[in-house]
Formats: sequence, C-alpha cells, structure tokens
Amino acid sequence: MENLVEIKNLKKYFSTPRGELHAVDNVTLNIEKGKTIGIVGESGCGKSTLGKTLMRLYNPTSGEILYNGEDIANMPTKKFKKNYRSSIQMIFQDPYASLDPRMSVLQLIEEPIKVNKKGLSKAEATVKAKEMMDLVGLAARLEGSYPHELDGGRRQRIGIARALSLDPDFIVCDEPVSALDVSIQAQILNLLQDLQKERNLTYMFITHDMSVVKHISDDIAVMYLGRLIEKCPANEIFKNTIHPYSQALLSAIPIPNVHVKKERMILKGELTSPIDPKPCCRFAARCPYTMNECMEKEPELRELKPNHFVACHCAEQFVK
Repeated sequence: MENLVEIKNLKKYFSTPRGELHAVDNVTLNIEKGKTIGIVGESGCGKSTLGKTLMRLYNPTSGEILYNGEDIANMPTKKFKKNYRSSIQMIFQDPYASLDPRMSVLQLIEEPIKVNKKGLSKAEATVKAKEMMDLVGLAARLEGSYPHELDGGRRQRIGIARALSLDPDFIVCDEPVSALDVSIQAQILNLLQDLQKERNLTYMFITHDMSVVKHISDDIAVMYLGRLIEKCPANEIFKNTIHPYSQALLSAIPIPNVHVKKERMILKGELTSPIDPKPCCRFAARCPYTMNECMEKEPELRELKPNHFVACHCAEQFVK
C-alpha cells in the first residue's frame, strides 16, 4: 500500500526558562493512503503537538514530513500554503472554541473556501458550503444559526464540514469526540468512517480513549512523553500488547459489567520531566520491569513481530 505521509525523525521542542521541552522527540511513522492511524497516550504525551506539527501550525525543530514524497517540514510557508494547505486539514478537539462565535453556520463553512481562493465565485462558494452542510448532516434551517445556539454534535459537524470544504486528502482529527456525549460520539465516528469510504480520506485520529481508537483505526501508535513506544495494527495491540505502558493503558479500559473483575496494572512513581530528559527510557521510573539498561540507554523502536514495533529493552519477554 502506498504511503501518503512519511514522518522521519520528527522533533518539536519548546524553549522554557528551565530548558528545552521535548514535546515530540524523534518520531518516525508512516501513514498509508486511505487508512486511519490512531495516536494514543495520556495527556501531555505529545499527541496533539504531533498533529499540529504535521499541519505546520507548529514548525518542526528538525526531521522530515514527506507528503506524497515531498518534504513539507522544511518547505517555505508561502509554498506550503499554496500547494498543500487545502490537502491537509484538521478537526479540532473543542467544537466551540475552534469556531468564531460572530459567524453563522453558513459563513463558518464558506470561510475556508474564500480564504484559500478555490477559484469559486461568492455564489459558488455558498452553494459549496450548503453541499457540505448536507454532507455532514446539518439541516438547511441552521444556515443562519450561531455556534452558541447549537449542541456539541452540530458544532463538531461544522468543524468537519469546514475541513472537508477544501477537498483534502489527509485530515488530522484531534480528539474530535472527547467533548461530546456518548450517543453523539457514535454518530460523529460513523460519519467520519462513511466520509472516508466515499472520499478515500486518510486520517490521523488522536485520542486517549482506547475503545474509540479500536473502533476507527487500522493501525495504532502509542506515545509516551514525546516518544513513540509501540506501533502495530489495531487488532494486534489488543491481542498482544508488548510495551508495559501499553499494557497499563489497556488495563485501564472499564468493563461494562459489575460482576466481572479485571486485573489492573497500577503505575507507581513520578513522571520523568520532558525538559532536557536524560538519555534513558522515559518510562523507567514508573515501569515494574525496569533493568539497569533502562536507566542507561534510551530504547530504539524495533520490529519484534511482523509490522509490530516496540521501544523497550525487555520487550522480548512479553512477545506471544
């Protein structure tokens, strides 16, 4: 399968008074065309920063982002906006904060079409915006409504319509259902999957909800403090979890049955600081299997099973 996006040794550091914060540190990842890769991990692990760096909302510190074979990470901003901005879009986490409260639904969806100068007249842009409303399930009667007048599900549909209005190939979905009720979450997830089939879209789906990511993803990548620590097909990570941190994440998934007891992996110890981290395993302080090597050397991502990559010094003992 052809790769649409190839990320090579991508880094994004932020300067702080105490040093360099390693938000995304040496991430290498491929995303196949027409597929969905889920990015999971706890808050602060660098998931959203990775997505925003791919979008060029943040300029990377170093590394490459190949989109259809061309490096967009080091591309001049003007050239990127002209050639690739329309092709790479984002659905933001908060469907209220990401919308201008002074603009109506129709105006919000028209805006990206006008800003990116798609060669459409004002009337044609309006027709296109109405088509997007219909595509994502927004009733025509809501054209003049404002974000504060709508519920979370409808607001998120506006965000999806805005992203789709430029006919992209790749969409970064940054926790697009975390702020929604469970019933609305299912509607939005089904909508995203239907649109993917219809338009052959490629998704990066960022979330901390393992049940959601299992439902929508083809592959899953687990991040911890800026590092990619495990990547494999979605079904494989639930059948054969290798990295101890991934094991802890899966053990935290609640079971909807009060009569079933589940053994949970309780992590102890303090989080390692992401500011100028030492060259060792960043999970070592919380890992129950820590060895001397873990405190002396940072593990590299390596393939332990076909298409199953893990960054852990003691990973072999968990391979089934």
